Amino acid sequence: MTPIRVVVADDQELVRAGFGMILDAQPDIEVVAEACDGAEAIEAVREHRPDVLLLDVRMPVMDGLEAARRVCAEFSETRVIMLTTFDIDDYVFDALYAGASGFLLKDVRRDDLAHGVRMVASGEALLAPSVTRRLISEFAARRGGAGGGPAQTPRAASRLLEQLTIREQETLRLLARGLSNAEIAAELVVSEHTVKTHVSNVLGKLQLRDRVHAVVFAYEAGAVVAGEG
Repeated sequence: MTPIRVVVADDQELVRAGFGMILDAQPDIEVVAEACDGAEAIEAVREHRPDVLLLDVRMPVMDGLEAARRVCAEFSETRVIMLTTFDIDDYVFDALYAGASGFLLKDVRRDDLAHGVRMVASGEALLAPSVTRRLISEFAARRGGAGGGPAQTPRAASRLLEQLTIREQETLRLLARGLSNAEIAAELVVSEHTVKTHVSNVLGKLQLRDRVHAVVFAYEAGAVVAGEG
């Protein structure tokens, strides 16, 4: 099995080394490079084309937010996980908006670190449903109606939404409430496998990277409103 290739970017050497040792100890994960700032992180991604970039929010030279924007725009095959000290951080909202696939706290347990990398590498978003509910509620309040999101304009968003079937639209609204696949399956009275198919279809038709960005799209397109559900 081809290992998941990872770049770790953090300005604190002990953090980089610690995360690198934990991940390299996994049989299915390989740390291919480390970086001490955002500019080095971009160069490491350009050289190694990793599956996952672990990216600290606050770094010198170029911060993690700007690095996330550039990596997500230029290297679509690389998924970005933001590293942060706080579970809800202003920069994390902007990073998700730029295309990052989730975030991890720096005090994450080693098993959760490896699990998070695997999740994001497989195309999932690294946000637990409970965290998603908090984050999306705050995100919607800050960004609602601001434009510039995945759909770019309300008209473009409306056209994309029209491509979804009724069941896919229901799935999108439930995603926006922060429900897990199991909870969506219970709500719609279908199997989890069917939910995964619906989610995959939603992402494909809306041209989104993962379920977090489907949630952001749902709020910005007006498919749901903050506090709904």
